[in-house]
Amino acid sequence: MNLVTESFKSIPFAPRELKASPEVLQKIYDAAKLGLKGDALAFAAGLLPVEYRRLCQLDNAAAVAEGKGRADSEVEAASALREGAINGDTKAALALLQNLHGWVAKQQVQVDIKSQISIVAALQEAESRVLAGRVFDATPDQLAHEATEPLTLKDERATADL
Repeated sequence: MNLVTESFKSIPFAPRELKASPEVLQKIYDAAKLGLKGDALAFAAGLLPVEYRRLCQLDNAAAVAEGKGRADSEVEAASALREGAINGDTKAALALLQNLHGWVAKQQVQVDIKSQISIVAALQEAESRVLAGRVFDATPDQLAHEATEPLTLKDERATADL
């Protein structure tokens, strides 16, 4: 006798029946209500991931049980959050405002206009000086305080290649 043939015959094989029984649907519902997804949901329901996917394709009741579990979990969480907000929990109230109503806290930004420098205006002014042929003697400190200290005009002429 052939050993390979004999050992194969001794392995018991019984294919598992895929059926959306009430017990399986309840396990799927419970796992989805806990927030499990994908393979974890399948294993929690007592199925292999491939079996769960196949069951969802063959029987829509499995997908409905998963959706119902997720919806019931969301209702419970939203109810608890709303109840907390009604009872004075400011964090719960803020979470409701932000997530349900798109509320965003106002942010104030104060800008000191005197310290702003317009690059465009500075470039235009520099270009007009070059075109007019004026050159200024100025230290960096004088340039920083241009509005308060007038610069002195030199006699030299500047040229520009245009």
